[in-house]
Amino acid sequence: KIHKLQNKRASLNQQIIKQMRMRAGAENLLKATSNNKVREMVVLELSYVNSNLQLLMEQLEGLNSSVEVYQSSQETATIPLIPLGLKETKEVDFSVAFKDFILEHYSEDGKNFDDEIADLMDLRQACRTPSRSEAGIELLAKYFNHLPLLESRFFSPTRQTGIFFTWYDSFTGVPVCQQNLSLEKASILFNMAALYTQIGSRSDRQTIAGLEEAISSFQKAAGLLNHLKETFTHTPSYDMSPAMLNMLIRMMLAQAQECLFEKTVLPGIRNNFYSLLKMAQEATKVSETYDQVHQSMIQAPIKDNVPLFWSTMSQIITNHYRSLAHYFVATALLDHQLNPSDDEDQQEKTLSQVYDRLPEGRSPLDILKRRDERRRIGKAHLRRAILAHEEALRICGLCRDLRRLEVLQEILQASHQRSVNKFADNDNEDEFTDYMEAPDIISKTEHKAEMEVPTLSKVKVIDFFQRLGPLSIFSAKQRWTAPRTIQLRPDDGDLGFTLKGEQPVQVVSLDPLCPAAADGLKEGDYIVAVGNTDCKWLGVSEVMRLLKDVDEDGISIKVVSMMDSNPSMPTKSATFCGNLPKTYSMICLAFDDDDKNPKSRKVTKKPSFLSWGLKNRLKSASTLSLPTADASSTLPWSKPCPTFPSSSSYNNDSALY
Repeated sequence: KIHKLQNKRASLNQQIIKQMRMRAGAENLLKATSNNKVREMVVLELSYVNSNLQLLMEQLEGLNSSVEVYQSSQETATIPLIPLGLKETKEVDFSVAFKDFILEHYSEDGKNFDDEIADLMDLRQACRTPSRSEAGIELLAKYFNHLPLLESRFFSPTRQTGIFFTWYDSFTGVPVCQQNLSLEKASILFNMAALYTQIGSRSDRQTIAGLEEAISSFQKAAGLLNHLKETFTHTPSYDMSPAMLNMLIRMMLAQAQECLFEKTVLPGIRNNFYSLLKMAQEATKVSETYDQVHQSMIQAPIKDNVPLFWSTMSQIITNHYRSLAHYFVATALLDHQLNPSDDEDQQEKTLSQVYDRLPEGRSPLDILKRRDERRRIGKAHLRRAILAHEEALRICGLCRDLRRLEVLQEILQASHQRSVNKFADNDNEDEFTDYMEAPDIISKTEHKAEMEVPTLSKVKVIDFFQRLGPLSIFSAKQRWTAPRTIQLRPDDGDLGFTLKGEQPVQVVSLDPLCPAAADGLKEGDYIVAVGNTDCKWLGVSEVMRLLKDVDEDGISIKVVSMMDSNPSMPTKSATFCGNLPKTYSMICLAFDDDDKNPKSRKVTKKPSFLSWGLKNRLKSASTLSLPTADASSTLPWSKPCPTFPSSSSYNNDSALY
């Protein structure tokens, strides 16, 4: 049923966009033509299109009002909860744009990444129809965690990819399209929150475990929506505007508060004075939170797009729980008298905390001690309980979608009848009719619903395109030359340079007179391949092992040079003193083989295969600790700083959004 509903939503979105295009075309023609006959025809067409749009919007509102589909399959006598529908999106084809970018930017054949691109597209497609379970949440979180990696790999700040992400507004069906990933990230977060609301609505609220699942789900939905509001402040889609998100957050917390109340009363309410007054204040808290939701729904511009079902439902629940609160206080006063064995001071204190104010001339102790006062105040509370339920039933009858919810009608009628029966039991025909207004009840709860943000980073992902190299270097923001092939030939056992860095390794301390330098090797180059072995993910030790067996014929390596004109931050081999980098000698950076964390290593051993010749030792020692005068080359003591964080820390860096 839910998949049918989602398919119907997708179909409606397509029809809405078709009608909007027709309307835009007609409006343009109306502006362009001066022919009266043509204008009359266009105006008639516009009227027809607007009527169709209105009908489609009403159908979409009907889908947002179909809450019964999302409820628990168990036969329950609980008020239905309101879930959010998933936002719909168009399919996205990454293949052409990503392959072109891989060829142009990374100088690799995009066809070699067909499988990775296909896996990415399959993951996004699966996110359109997630299961209503933790597995569905994990699926969306997995795709969400991939988005910062994709952004770093393929979305350059200086060029457009040509990929368009289209998402439909959940309330109006209006499409929004962007080329960057902000809309994609925000929409996935919205759908995660929507999925949590559907999980919460489906929970079996006749059990403690089911109620705890519902409470947790609605609190997580509120947390995700709040995270969405604070992180994506300029999302063009109306359903993710700050005003709409504020209302949705309130609604999710109100539903969590309702479930907390149900959890409290599930074992049963003890029929004693203190328990009844406590539950009256708990019910008032639920009524108060739903009243705040209703007030936010009837404010412009939200009231124009929120389904009538939602605002009416919030009004009904406000009245229902207000009625319950007055019924509980009435029962406490009418069914229980102050006995000599009771703690008079404690009862007086409890009753005084229930009321904001009392009718003039009355005190809590008067009400407790005088039987006639208890009776009068109790009956006044019953009258308010009856009136509140009558109002709830009247409002329910005004909404077509609510009239279909038989379980809601039954709960309201049963609660109303219980108050009427209680009033009849305590009504004495000989008594003078008293129209005293019962005082308001102060809300109080021991368990307040709070926003809960799920830890999305716990869903670990592996970069689909990790074969392109470490993201700190090989990203869309960095620029470098195409790979160059350098032939290495040892000269008296020396290759003429040292290596440092993590992955990939970097050429430093290059002898300008060595054969490699003559073949085009430059200071600061990154080694990306040795022979046929890809070295992007290899450290100094692994590259050393590949180079140590170089014979007289030599071996070819592939290198790239950074083209970024921005000065890079010093690596871990440098310290700062007075904001100026102080470079260590390369001798200080040599590590023993048993060192646990070698960051940079002098590629020399005994008669080292990469060390400079003895004739150059003095020259090397004198230049290593001095900066080069050539500002155009890469600084030998520095290494480009990672521009984007890793996937494990993306959510701690607001710059991603």
